[in-house]
Amino acid sequence: MMTDGRQPTTDSAPALRALLAEIVDYAGLFPPARLAMEPAVACYAEALVSPAAWMLGRFVVPLARLDEFEAAVASYAESMERSPWRLSALGAGESETELAALEAFNHRWAARAQMDAFETRVSDAAEIERVRRALPVGVAAYLELPVEADPAPLVAAVGAAGLRAKIRTGGIKPEAFPSPAEVLRFLAACARLDVPFKATAGLHHPLRAEYALTYEPDAPRGLMFGYLNVFLAAALLRAGEVEAVAAEMLVESNPAALRLEVNGLRWRNHLLDAEMLRQARRSFAVSFGSCSFDELVEGMVGIRGQSSGGA
Repeated sequence: MMTDGRQPTTDSAPALRALLAEIVDYAGLFPPARLAMEPAVACYAEALVSPAAWMLGRFVVPLARLDEFEAAVASYAESMERSPWRLSALGAGESETELAALEAFNHRWAARAQMDAFETRVSDAAEIERVRRALPVGVAAYLELPVEADPAPLVAAVGAAGLRAKIRTGGIKPEAFPSPAEVLRFLAACARLDVPFKATAGLHHPLRAEYALTYEPDAPRGLMFGYLNVFLAAALLRAGEVEAVAAEMLVESNPAALRLEVNGLRWRNHLLDAEMLRQARRSFAVSFGSCSFDELVEGMVGIRGQSSGGA
């Protein structure tokens, strides 16, 4: 990513702050990292006090592992009283029971930690309605939708219920990744129907390229979307840009096509200013889940080096 010569950095440029503030929901318990509970909790606690903490959102924890989580965070209770943790609870399809457990957890932990987001998969309007009925006040629900077929009817049902959508953008096998056309169709439906969304999986790097899909030495490789691809495409759609332009952004792989300027972030001949990005993040493209925060920060360091003339 190049700049206009005044050399803003990733942690001070208003456009990048607007785009990336609190964007990462830490999912270290999940593949490919698949950490045990205690090291995952420790990684999140360390990230909260790191220089990159401004990019960090919630800790993602399965509701089925609440006992394990509560045991692991007991030693952090004092610091949590000073700075409460934000959590996203992952369900497994038993919405009424799971949301009751979420509400009980929030009551127990009060000012130290709050599950203010709930994530689960749904496949039809009846499941969406079950979540809506059971959802506690003050909790946002992100419903993961299948995208192999046109998701617009389900996106519409999610929006009508006052809930939010979720897309899975990768996995540990090449076939787990949706096509650019499928991601675009989901983003366009959310933009057209004014439904906020989050993404999860596979967004470990800034831009689209071929990467190892796990951390094993013999890991399979595949084309992965970058988080800039997905969130800048979403911002363009939110601003009223045509789908063909967003489609090009989704497959952009050239860092030189992005230019960090004082008044915004330029992609080729499109300028997204800080306020445009802030509005897109606040009410539309909310966050993404990643099992590695350090890897994302390293990618941002690379952007910082390019934007300031470094190697």
